[in-house]
Amino acid sequence: MSVYDTLRHFADSHALVVMLAIFVTLCAWPFRPGATPHNRAAAHSIFKDENDGE
Repeated sequence: MSVYDTLRHFADSHALVVMLAIFVTLCAWPFRPGATPHNRAAAHSIFKDENDGE
């Protein structure tokens, strides 16, 4: 078995699982319970201005 075949097998099986786990984690990250204040701050940050209150 060549190095290419070994790396190809690893990429087709283990690397795919790792990439899927990373993708699912990043998609679920904003929905974790402690993220609500950060999400609200990010949502309202576009309305903040240097001249607030003037």
